[in-house]
Amino acid sequence: MTGSVVSGIGWITSRGPGRGREAREFSMTSGPIPPVTREEVFPGPNLRFGRLPHYSRVGLAAVAFALRDAGMEHWETKRSAGIVASTRAGCLLTDIEYYNTVLPEGGGVPSPNLFSSTLPTCFLGEAAIQFGLTGPTLVVNDPDEDALGGVRMALESLTWGECGTMLAGHIDLPAAPAIPGIRTPHAGGLFLVLENARDPSARGYGALDLSEGGAIRHEGIEVDDLNELVRACLAFPRPS
Repeated sequence: MTGSVVSGIGWITSRGPGRGREAREFSMTSGPIPPVTREEVFPGPNLRFGRLPHYSRVGLAAVAFALRDAGMEHWETKRSAGIVASTRAGCLLTDIEYYNTVLPEGGGVPSPNLFSSTLPTCFLGEAAIQFGLTGPTLVVNDPDEDALGGVRMALESLTWGECGTMLAGHIDLPAAPAIPGIRTPHAGGLFLVLENARDPSARGYGALDLSEGGAIRHEGIEVDDLNELVRACLAFPRPS
């Protein structure tokens, strides 16, 4: 089987944090996402994490757990690895939270911490700084029900040789009533570490590739959505 090997999986869902080598079950639903603390993500002090809003914490934590699961959390020299995430709502809840700090003082003293996170890509920059990643980073709006747009783009990037490693996944927070018309059926953060030139029998959760029609296949079998993809990866036989 050829393709890109999944070497790590990490997530934050309504059930809390998790990573592939510590779990056999996975479900990403529309349920509320619990607060994410620094102690759950980083063993030592991390001043930058404490300043982040919920959306960015969820994304950065999912990246950290995926890299930890792949044995890539610690680094000494910068690495050519990119990040692609799909989303429906992006950081709209952070934007609303920030705007609510603008209104009381007529725009005089809005929150600088929230302002610095009012783009859906901000947590990608935090991840690149914290883990020494130098590849392309982007967040794509994905209206499809399968929540696989980020994984699909990452596989294309690996095929084109933009870099040898990509973190690919999805991030959303449950849509609030203040955001009418937006559903987020896959709430939380989820990232897969995808690498080229790996032997799936020796390491990882199996290989992914794209069909000519753009369908994502795990070990040659098409998957319908993000939940099915992660469950197929977790069920892939791995050395004990």
